[in-house]
Amino acid sequence: MNLSENQKTIYIVFTKTGTWLARTLKYFSATKYVHTSISFDASFTSMYSFGRSNPNNPFSGGFVRENIYDGVFKKYRKSECLIFEVNVTELQYEGLLKDVERFVTHKDLYRYNFLGLFGILLNRPLDRNYHYFCSQFVYAMLKKHGIVTFDKVPGLVQTIDLFEIDNKSILYEGFINGLRDGITLKQSTFEF
Repeated sequence: MNLSENQKTIYIVFTKTGTWLARTLKYFSATKYVHTSISFDASFTSMYSFGRSNPNNPFSGGFVRENIYDGVFKKYRKSECLIFEVNVTELQYEGLLKDVERFVTHKDLYRYNFLGLFGILLNRPLDRNYHYFCSQFVYAMLKKHGIVTFDKVPGLVQTIDLFEIDNKSILYEGFINGLRDGITLKQSTFEF
């Protein structure tokens, strides 16, 4: 992807793990990718989202820094992923990075929005201060900085909604261990 001088790249990472929550969400979703994260570099050793803070405890959710070599992805080695490369302006990139750093600094304030998942089923957002689920967080960050243009209440956004991001290209689709093994580009079978 060719970038002009004023453009940067972010990565939206969609994953399918083997956790019981992922399997449950997949049952109600139109896609196998039910978790999403945002990354600022292609090493994917620092991806940001809301999910398990302890891979062995499904109820330990909150703001997390994920790494394809550790945590849930180490525990569930057959995890699959779809990675979008998204062009953004330098201003959008810096604003997004600053906001994510604020979440990192104050991560103990934030919790996983389990109730919000039921809100999606009921088509009624169940928003609470300092509570997010993964797609709600990623969408809120992207929308705040004008990276997504579709209008939807963050508390109702599912991973499949994020497939509509403009200025994207598919960087990779396959098993996460393919990324670990150094595969960086792959023909994708993903259809929009």
